[in-house]
Amino acid sequence: MKEKILFLGALLLLAGSLFSQTKVEGTVVDNANLPLPFVNVYFKDSSEGVITDENGKFYLESPNSHTAIVVSFVGFSTKQVELTGPVNYGIKVKLAEAQELKEVVLYSGKTSKKNNPALDILRKIWERRRKNGLRMFKQYQYDKYEKVEFDMNNIDSAFMESKIFRGMEFIFDHVDTSSVTGKTYLPIFINESISEVYGDNTTNSEKEILQANKNSGFSDNQQIIAFVKDLYAEYDVYDNYLKFFDKDFVSPLSRTGINVYNYVLADTAYIDKKYCFNIVFYPRRKGELTFKGNFWVNDTTFAIKKISMAASKGANINFVKDMYIEQEFDVLNDSVFLLKRDHLMTDFALRKKDESKGVYGKRTTLFRDYEFDIKKPDDFYRKEVNFYNDTINNRSDEYWAENRFESLNKDEKAVYKMLDTLKTVPKFKRMYTVVATLGSGYYQMGNFDYGPIFSTFGYNDIEGIRLRTGGRTYYGQNDPWRLEGYTAYGFKDNQFKYGISGKWMVDKKKRIILAAGNRRDIEQIGVSLTGSPDVLGRSFASSAIFASGDNTKLTSINYSNFSAEIEPWKNVVFRSSFSYRTLKSASPTFTLDYYIDPADPSKGVRSDLQQYEYGLTIDYTPGRRTIGYGVERSDVDDNDYPRFYVNFSQGLEGIFGSDFNYQKLQFYYRQPILIGGFGRFFSTVEAGKTFGAVPLGLMSVIPGNQSYFIIDNTYNLMNYYEFVADEYVSLHLEHNFNGRLFSRIPILRDLNLREIVGIKGVYGTVSEENIRLNASTITYRAPEDVYWEYHAGIGNIFKVFRIDFAWRGSYLNLPDANRFTIKGVFGLHF
Repeated sequence: MKEKILFLGALLLLAGSLFSQTKVEGTVVDNANLPLPFVNVYFKDSSEGVITDENGKFYLESPNSHTAIVVSFVGFSTKQVELTGPVNYGIKVKLAEAQELKEVVLYSGKTSKKNNPALDILRKIWERRRKNGLRMFKQYQYDKYEKVEFDMNNIDSAFMESKIFRGMEFIFDHVDTSSVTGKTYLPIFINESISEVYGDNTTNSEKEILQANKNSGFSDNQQIIAFVKDLYAEYDVYDNYLKFFDKDFVSPLSRTGINVYNYVLADTAYIDKKYCFNIVFYPRRKGELTFKGNFWVNDTTFAIKKISMAASKGANINFVKDMYIEQEFDVLNDSVFLLKRDHLMTDFALRKKDESKGVYGKRTTLFRDYEFDIKKPDDFYRKEVNFYNDTINNRSDEYWAENRFESLNKDEKAVYKMLDTLKTVPKFKRMYTVVATLGSGYYQMGNFDYGPIFSTFGYNDIEGIRLRTGGRTYYGQNDPWRLEGYTAYGFKDNQFKYGISGKWMVDKKKRIILAAGNRRDIEQIGVSLTGSPDVLGRSFASSAIFASGDNTKLTSINYSNFSAEIEPWKNVVFRSSFSYRTLKSASPTFTLDYYIDPADPSKGVRSDLQQYEYGLTIDYTPGRRTIGYGVERSDVDDNDYPRFYVNFSQGLEGIFGSDFNYQKLQFYYRQPILIGGFGRFFSTVEAGKTFGAVPLGLMSVIPGNQSYFIIDNTYNLMNYYEFVADEYVSLHLEHNFNGRLFSRIPILRDLNLREIVGIKGVYGTVSEENIRLNASTITYRAPEDVYWEYHAGIGNIFKVFRIDFAWRGSYLNLPDANRFTIKGVFGLHF
């Protein structure tokens, strides 16, 4: 078997050489045999080149035939290396230090910010960057072709002989070699799309109309599709910061670039009859979100002709071993430079060692047929709420052969068939099922999803050990209706609980959705200030296996809800609802009692509550991106857009025995902000007021957190029911520096830790009317003097854990007041 695979490898190498005419791999060192990073390596008489990495290694590939490479670096003599054939591996290039300096200032290591010709050119780029490309015109339009591919990499004979691939050996017929890294890879996913793009610079509007889409591999998995869309956000190299993987990388063309990059004017050449400068750039410090690479810039318009860059090896980003970006620009009418080709390749791996196996994510985007100053009606740019055309996803092979901007290579053509065949292999089906289940939390059985599996086991002081089972219907990501339900059993209270809900989208264009459901369960109410429309929602506090303090303040709830919603404009949802609920304490040591007549307590108390309520909500999420067109959608980036949420509720007294009449108004606003080079800032504001007298079960309980884990929008040092209010304002501020500070500390920078700081505060009051109504065991205490706390944390510990240290800033002398706590949370983040 081993001999056969080695023979296959030889055949693949031969086949690869036919498609890529010249391949060169090697290392550049100095006279002391020490590796030289950031050295310029390019094919002679061409603009095709790369720069060496931190270890002096390089890999260069071209579809053209070349006979020599040129290796140059400031402070060293340029060297030309003749190539012995189309494939040249293991080359070692030794550069000698330059002996003479003739009217040229050479730089090495950290370059000066004074008398540096590269910086003079950079300043000209800054002056002209808003006058180049599409920004020169009032309107623009062009055609766009995008190809996204995922590949398993570092495929070797040992990997191919692994038992896990028995019965699937045919997939290795499609192994190829990367043109960037020189490593072998196996395609596992491919997606192609063709679009028309229109833009208006006078109104800052843009619209992309999808004409065709085709994919294979894991095309029905929402998590993978969301990951792909989030992975490849649009970017402009002229911007100060480029966003990748939820991080802000400093662009080499940034106005702040001189603080984080070294720049060297390395060469000049004619490219497409244009005289261009070649500037090499590389980081000044390790551990920052920067690139290394080079760009060619025109000497008159100072527009970029070509740029190549790779993420720094020491960049504080998880699961990304390498990232390579290349853009090429075409020249129109002698002075307009327009993007022609954009290529982004990422090497994902659990470890950053060269030999570690992982997955390549590659996106290639081509642009053509530019047209300008063709004005469209204003309503043309209005975004479709829920546009879906099945024809787009079912274009014929003839259509693709005719309309692709460039032909697929042999392996890309074969991957569609290979993946379709692979999905028929039982062993692969089992492997895929495991991965899909862990990713989504649901185990698919035909058209039924069992889960969420992570909610199967829970514990609290009332129910003891709690087991839950449930599921949902699932025919595909565009289902127009969905049913979901569960049942649970507590071994301490010996009671069954259940929940069931259904949704039906009656109008796809405006997303008119009708929903109804009922839940009978035990709940920790008061763990969020702003109400949720989710009938089956259950707080983490109700099932926390590990918790501190008294966790018996649980409530038995019977909740029914009917709602109708519409999305008349993209990301603007209006919802009306009608609900019924009964509440009673689930614990003998905790009550929700209230006086039947607060003016005459002798008339007794009630321990249960039944209430009908009518509600109206407005939910606005500008910039939100979703996948799927069905009744339920998945977010592409659930923490990357602001949210404005307004909720009005009207209690209906006297209807079918409903107890109270009141009005409740709530406002929620969350804003994430990427602060270029300094991480991400989150701010959350909540405010609310209840008009009318209501008992504890209908009050706004300030959300405490008695678990050992970090929970958003709760207070780390506050116990459940410690503070209540009928009007309140809450503010949460948190900043994640993403390692910006630790990257300046030599010992810590290699650990890729990330520093977090935050502060939380809440002000609230309780009316005298509500205090008199209360007959429960809870003492109504409102944070009238402002409760606040602050925290500092370290994230990215072993890439999966964050720990926070929190201190209480006020109400320090209350009985059982927690002054300090440590909480943590597990999570995977780039």
